[in-house]
Amino acid sequence: MSGMGKRVAITRRIHERAREVLEAAGVEVWTNPEPRPLTREELGRIVHNFDAMICLLSERIDRELLEQASRLRVVANYAVGYDNLDVDTATRLGIALTNTPDVLTNATAELAWALLFAAARHVAAGDRFVREKRFHGWDPLLFLGHEVAGKTLGVVGAGRIGTAMAKRAVGFEMKILYTKRSGPSPQMEAFGARYVGLEELLRESDFVSIHTPLTPDTRHLIDRERLRLMKPSAIIINTGRGPVVDETALAEALAEGRLAAAGLDVYENEPAVEPRLFTLPNVVLLPHIGSATYEARSAMAELAALNILDYFEGRVPRTCINPEYVKFSRSGI
Repeated sequence: MSGMGKRVAITRRIHERAREVLEAAGVEVWTNPEPRPLTREELGRIVHNFDAMICLLSERIDRELLEQASRLRVVANYAVGYDNLDVDTATRLGIALTNTPDVLTNATAELAWALLFAAARHVAAGDRFVREKRFHGWDPLLFLGHEVAGKTLGVVGAGRIGTAMAKRAVGFEMKILYTKRSGPSPQMEAFGARYVGLEELLRESDFVSIHTPLTPDTRHLIDRERLRLMKPSAIIINTGRGPVVDETALAEALAEGRLAAAGLDVYENEPAVEPRLFTLPNVVLLPHIGSATYEARSAMAELAALNILDYFEGRVPRTCINPEYVKFSRSGI
C-alpha cells in the first residue's frame, strides 16, 4: 500500500514533525483543532473514517472502540507506554499497534534526576519561600536537605529509562540497586549495579526511582506495607506510571514523616491528584512532562508517523507492539 489516498487522524495537537513526515508521503492528515481530548463519540468516528491514528496515552483505545473499526488498521501511540491500548483485541482484529520507545529515554531520565534534586534540596519550596518575600537572609538551619553523592539509588524497573537513570548515578559515585522483571541486566551490572528483590531495594535505598510499566502486577506495587519498609530519610521519585504507587498511602507516609520527600510527574488518577499532596511541603509535583523536550517530542512525532508509513508501505512497523497482528490482518500485509 502506498500513502496516496490514506487518511490519518491525530487526536491532539502534537509536534508538527508528524504531519510533515506523513504529508511528504502523500498522506492526508487531520488534527484535532481543539485543545481538549476527543470524546468517545469523536474517536468512534475516527475508527470509521481514517486508516490510521496517532493517539495519546490518556486516550483509552479499548475493545468497544476497536470493534467499531471498519477502516482503521494502525494505531500509533504517542508514548512509550501502552497500557491504554487493548493489545489482545487489536491483534485479533488485525490492527497494528505501535509506540515510541528509545527517543524519549534521555528526556525522561533527566527529568527524574531533576525531581530527585528538587525533592532532596527543597527546590520548589525554596522558590515559593523567596517569591512570598519570606527570605530575610542566610540561616544555618534553613531548608536543610539531603546530599546525593555517595548515597544509594534504587531503580524500580531497569528498562531503557531506568538504565539511563542509573548511568547518570555513576558520576555521583552512588551505590545502585535495581529490580527488573526479566532478571539481571548486563547493562546495569556494567555500572556496578546490584540486582535485588524489591523489598531489599526499598529497605536499603536513600532514593527510589520508579520506571516500571503499568501492568496488573505492578498496580500499587508500592503500597502501604512496602512504603513502611523505606527509611524515614528516603525520597521516592515517580516518572513511570502513577498507579504503580498507592497515592493515598504515599500522602500518609509523607504527612507522618515516614518518608523525607517525594517527586511526582505522574499520578494514580491523572489528571486528578490526591488532595493531601497539595498541602505537603515535602513533595514536588509536575504535570506529566517527562518527555517534554523539543528534541524528544519531535522524535516521538516522527517515529509515530514512520510507523504508520511502514504499515502503509506493506511492512511491519518498526516499533510494533503486536507484530503477531499480521496473521490476523485483513489488509494482506
